[in-house]
Amino acid sequence: MAVLAPNSCVLYRELCLRDPWMQQSNGGGCSLVSSRGGGGLAGVSDKVRTKRGGWRGEVKVEAFWQDVSRPTSIEMEAISGIDDLDEILRQSKDLAQPIVIDWMAAWCRKCIYMKPKLEKLAAEYHPRIKFYFIDVNKVSQALVKRGNISKMPTIQIWKDGEWKAEVIGGHKAWLVLDEVREMIQKNMR
Repeated sequence: MAVLAPNSCVLYRELCLRDPWMQQSNGGGCSLVSSRGGGGLAGVSDKVRTKRGGWRGEVKVEAFWQDVSRPTSIEMEAISGIDDLDEILRQSKDLAQPIVIDWMAAWCRKCIYMKPKLEKLAAEYHPRIKFYFIDVNKVSQALVKRGNISKMPTIQIWKDGEWKAEVIGGHKAWLVLDEVREMIQKNMR
């Protein structure tokens, strides 16, 4: 039986109401012991426990509903040198498409924490804006100076081949993302 429910508890409740075995003389009392939290996840397996402590089978929730028309995250491309940056800026200028560059370092915990969040943000703006990252330890200092980078993570927006604005991410990730969204909105016009 395939049942689509918003979470495993709703599915369990539906099974309790429909299954006469669960409504027998023990008062119909049963509880749900979830092996993982939350519904809507693919492959969540929950065990049904009766009031008297016995186990009854497994309830498998195979529902996973999300908007698959858009990806949930887009992997940012790496910029490996000055020539690479020049080519990307030339392409963005030709296409009249702004780009976002995340200046980061592999040793920077906040940078590592921010990268997947920026990749989710990239999915929101795809294909209007492309997102890139530069690991400052893997490129020349001339490239780092060109970006005028002093702290990391620094998230910059470039438009028409020129630097337009930046957010230096030394505070909470959700605040940084809000500031990046605001920066993008101001420079999309």
